[in-house]
Amino acid sequence: MAANSNGEFSFGTGTARKGLPKIQTTAQKNQDGICHDDSAPTVKAQTIDELHSLQKKRSAPTTPIDGTQSAFAPVSEEERQKQQLQSISASLASLTRGTGPRVVKGDPARKAETPKVSHDVHHHFTPTISVSDSSLKFTHVLYNLSPGELYEQAIKYEEGSFITSSGALATLSGAKTGRAPRDKRVVKDETTEAELWWGKGSPNIEMDEHTFLVNRERAVDYLNSLNKVFVNDQFLNWDPQNKIKVRIVAARAYHSLFMHNMCIRPTPEELENFGTPDFTIYNAGQFPCNRYTHYMTSSTSIDLNLARREMVILGTQYAGEMKKGLFSVMHYLMPKRQILSLHSGCNMGKDGDVALFFGLSGTGKTTLSTDHNRYLIGDDEHCWSDNGVSNIEGGCYAKCIDLSREKEPDIWNAIKFGTVLENVVFEEHSREVDYADKSVTENTRAAYPIEYIPNAKIPCVGPHPKNVILLACDAFGVLPPVSKLSLAQTMYHFISGYTALVAGTEDGIKEPTATFSACFGAAFIMMHPTKYAAMLAEKMQKHGATGWLVNTGWSGGSYGSGNRIKLTHTRKIIDAIHSGSLLKANYKSTEVFGLQIPTEIEGVPSEILEPMNTWADKKAYKDTLLKLGGLFKKNFETFTNHKIGKDNKLTEEILAAGPNF
Repeated sequence: MAANSNGEFSFGTGTARKGLPKIQTTAQKNQDGICHDDSAPTVKAQTIDELHSLQKKRSAPTTPIDGTQSAFAPVSEEERQKQQLQSISASLASLTRGTGPRVVKGDPARKAETPKVSHDVHHHFTPTISVSDSSLKFTHVLYNLSPGELYEQAIKYEEGSFITSSGALATLSGAKTGRAPRDKRVVKDETTEAELWWGKGSPNIEMDEHTFLVNRERAVDYLNSLNKVFVNDQFLNWDPQNKIKVRIVAARAYHSLFMHNMCIRPTPEELENFGTPDFTIYNAGQFPCNRYTHYMTSSTSIDLNLARREMVILGTQYAGEMKKGLFSVMHYLMPKRQILSLHSGCNMGKDGDVALFFGLSGTGKTTLSTDHNRYLIGDDEHCWSDNGVSNIEGGCYAKCIDLSREKEPDIWNAIKFGTVLENVVFEEHSREVDYADKSVTENTRAAYPIEYIPNAKIPCVGPHPKNVILLACDAFGVLPPVSKLSLAQTMYHFISGYTALVAGTEDGIKEPTATFSACFGAAFIMMHPTKYAAMLAEKMQKHGATGWLVNTGWSGGSYGSGNRIKLTHTRKIIDAIHSGSLLKANYKSTEVFGLQIPTEIEGVPSEILEPMNTWADKKAYKDTLLKLGGLFKKNFETFTNHKIGKDNKLTEEILAAGPNF
């Protein structure tokens, strides 16, 4: 086969072969005699690196605010980088060395040339040693990376990181698959000694300033020794007047993506004007603390210093420590501004009526606050200020054990690209996640941006709540399905934070176990529970909110003899609370707890509204009721010595609202 002068190909030595058409071509020759396709412009790149650079456009991850993006004055990339590096370098300053690693921006794997470094860096501390080997190296800062960039970093460099079939990033949190509350420490100084809750029942275990600085130095030294660190600058609290700027410095892409999802993501304008953070986390969780350091009881330590507004994490890679550590900080900062911080879910009806949902694990807080007929403001952490209610976070942290599309469709559909899946098990080839598999842990989790939920209200703020719903899964079976609470009763049950679980073993124990967690989040509160309860009562009274106690547990007997209250009945009760119809019902009072229970609710069998009616053995009911009342009284002994209110009147009112027998 040969080509003639017209570029036509012919077969054989003479004329074209009969029966076959001539093949036409538009190929042309360049000066070197090489044919090329000129149907599109030539790529303007001289090297592969230049070609790759054309793939990317500059952008910044943002949390949607109102669907529009405001214009802002451009800042040169050089100036913006200089400001960011100065701020980050100051954050990473060592306490004992004047010069740490020279902080530069970008992934070292993508930079062959010598990076440019700003020498205009300000450190907070006078050095005791002027030079160390750390000053000879660069620490590359990967600053506010997007989910796609963090996926790349995790999959390339972090063992145990995989993309699942839904597009979510599956990761492992190491040896710790849950929080370590016994290893949490708070610096006790003159201010915090007076302001915080210490002693019996308190989650605050003290440490001194010196020990904190020892651990901080250890964490910073570890982070500075790395080739690169991940830095997130983000916000807490959707209330624009009371948002908090946080910086997270971490060694793992997984931790950076987790916090990208859980905090409020800044707009490009906010990022450029971010400035100095209000609070900083140093997550050196891959590196242990020194067990021989004072106040240490293991190789794990999570340390809060409220005066320095810093948190140090050593010896645990569980990402939830960052989320809940910041929640503890908000439990300290917000009440000082007369803003109530709450461990609750929150949703809003189409008419603007807001409801708060409090409840411990297994009470149905997530299920009942997620309602397709209502907007989701948030699933876990909120503030109640003079402006109304606002979500603290920019994402959701959902339990995944036994997750199914049928039971939790919103959570199921939110597990997609950008979502972090912690400690789940998946099929090796298909990458399909088996949510029932507990091989790694039962505490499997998904962290995703709140806008992944279809009915999320963006921005995540709402007016003052109309209803405050306290959820309890009462496995004793003696609490009514719903009770209307007085203000004093609301405070009493809020401080108690009750639910009852079934302690299961291989042989099967049917005796329920009462669980109490002050303010439905004792592990995170900083001040005495009565402080938060008094603020809750004040705001409820001022804005006309009603308190409700809803039992999602057993009826007709304790666990093993009775039956769990049907979810359909609980939903009818919640609907009646939202609509306001339950306020108009007729009520009667119960024994021991003195609860006001309705005599009738549409769609709910009237006989289950009075617990005693559902028990065949009335004596067993009364004995169980007295037993539970006794457990409440014993738990509340922790709080009776704390005096609040003028002449201690408020404390007396709260105590009077408890069980009476």
